[in-house]
Amino acid sequence: MTFNTKSISKITGLSKRQIDYWDTTHFIKPTVREASGYGSVRLYSFTDLIQLKVAKTLKDAGVSLQKIRKSLNFLRKHMPDIEKPLAALRFLTDGEGIFVLTADKKIILDTLKGGQLVFAIALGEIVQELSGEIKRLCGDREYTVLVRGQKYEVVLHPDMEDEGYWVECPSLSGCASQGDTVEEALEMIKDAIKGHLEVLEQDRKLKVKRARAL
Repeated sequence: MTFNTKSISKITGLSKRQIDYWDTTHFIKPTVREASGYGSVRLYSFTDLIQLKVAKTLKDAGVSLQKIRKSLNFLRKHMPDIEKPLAALRFLTDGEGIFVLTADKKIILDTLKGGQLVFAIALGEIVQELSGEIKRLCGDREYTVLVRGQKYEVVLHPDMEDEGYWVECPSLSGCASQGDTVEEALEMIKDAIKGHLEVLEQDRKLKVKRARAL
């Protein structure tokens, strides 16, 4: 699953301006598709999403972006096998420093001696939180539309890549449409259903005509 800037903003709580700045300054870049000019769409992976959320969580805890950058540079130098530390490691912070939880927990305890641990970032919880938010935002929604005095059940699907929605009518095979908003998508599927019914009616009449000719 991939996510555009608008979707990332909704899911993580980051502003579009922050996401753009973090990309252009090479802090966290989209790995699926980078911006290639005005109007182009960035596409992020779920791993990118985790990195963005962890970085935001560290900033919300009082850690400056400069310190996060320095920490990542240190980790990339001393842990070269870990390509994306923000999405793979467990972090602790006291609002000033950033500490990584390793198998040898004594190292972390010695590092924090004399200070007070005020915040621990549980990576597993962040992944669960993001998954839940994605499910909430991306979940399909069912609606009922009225066309020619008859009710039709339709299913609305959010489009996380190009924004907007696409919608289908399961009872009419191949009947689908799209729209930038929920309201537009529902109006468009009504038109699609009308067109679909007209084609079905034309086919029915043609079959009757052929049957009579025989």
